[in-house]
Amino acid sequence: MTNAENGRIFYGWWVVAAAFLNLFFAVGIIFYGFPVFYASFVESLGFSRAQVTQGFFLGFLLIGLPFGLLAGAVIDRIGAQWVIVAGVGFVGISLLLMAKMTKLWQYEALCVLEVLGYVFAGPIANQVLVSKWFRARRGRAMGLAYLGLGAGGVVAPLLVNYLIRTCGWRHAVEIVALALMAVLLPVGIWITRSTPESFGLLPDGESSSNSASIAAAAMTSSSVTEAVGTRNFWLILLGSTSAIGAIGAVIQHFILFLKDQGYSATVASRFSTGLLAASLAGRILVGYAVDHVRKKNAMAFFYFLMGASVLLLGMASRPAATWTFAFIFGFSMGADYMLVPLVTAESFGTASLGKLLGLIIMGYSLGQWGLPWIVGRLFDARHTYDLAWKITALAGMIGGLAIYAVSPSGEKIQA
Repeated sequence: MTNAENGRIFYGWWVVAAAFLNLFFAVGIIFYGFPVFYASFVESLGFSRAQVTQGFFLGFLLIGLPFGLLAGAVIDRIGAQWVIVAGVGFVGISLLLMAKMTKLWQYEALCVLEVLGYVFAGPIANQVLVSKWFRARRGRAMGLAYLGLGAGGVVAPLLVNYLIRTCGWRHAVEIVALALMAVLLPVGIWITRSTPESFGLLPDGESSSNSASIAAAAMTSSSVTEAVGTRNFWLILLGSTSAIGAIGAVIQHFILFLKDQGYSATVASRFSTGLLAASLAGRILVGYAVDHVRKKNAMAFFYFLMGASVLLLGMASRPAATWTFAFIFGFSMGADYMLVPLVTAESFGTASLGKLLGLIIMGYSLGQWGLPWIVGRLFDARHTYDLAWKITALAGMIGGLAIYAVSPSGEKIQA
């Protein structure tokens, strides 16, 4: 973890720490903590379960894809730092305004604004950021950065539940917004740096004697047009969209589902926290392991296992079955978002990684928010999650099979 030339800590690890905090707040707390607010929205504002999940789905559907492409292009051109800072501002402002909302259209409009912030400050920018600073240690660095997402998820359900009980949901939203901006704006301005070259460094802290091999690796990168013309790109897109859609469906509905099973809000939050704590162990182990194994096979295995584990929710009335599900599903989530950039970079290089991840992340974001909306509609129509969980399980398993079909890096099979 030191600079090879002077023995000091390689600055890339400070960048990983910044990415950890970005993912902790802008993704972990927002994505995993926000569903805790849903019960309050249903009870206080009269929203249905489909309506509380459709706000973000509409955001990704309407502006997520075009702005994801824009974010990827801007990141490739000027770097991730100021894109992240802008995104933090959008997320914080949308949450502050959400504390004042009274109408469904206000909620949907603010969800769209929050999606814009998520696009700029979330996975695209941070995945490119870490990928630019690391090459040989990319799996380890990405795993450490993505611990932030898992840690935010562990903290968020219990924290948000506590804030709602003590302050009310409106003040709870304001507190989350202010904390997010108070931490991430200074980190983005004074710590985050887009590339090692801006510090006169090389990826991994390599010495200049290795610069030729690094430059040669960069020359093998595929352009966006070349990448999109391969079967691998579409398999990665299909696999991540299906599996991350399954993750979204479970995370967005898990607490509501458990309350239907007779668990209290506090106990349901504990199950959710346990699930996300298991994901921390998965991120640590997977992050270190994938630097030594074929990344796409690890990704395929965990996606398939995650999907299959959803079938355990059919026995959720038994606490032992729910805890077993939480551990298996949560641990498998250690391979969720963090392996997408690793497999993409391994397949296509990093020169156009921002644009490619913009396409892939906006694609899987439609699954991430679209499948929860479908699950909500199914519940509203049937008043049970039985069919919805079967569909969710199938989506996760299909995702694993699609990733397994990705060809080894370097084999450009045309679509």
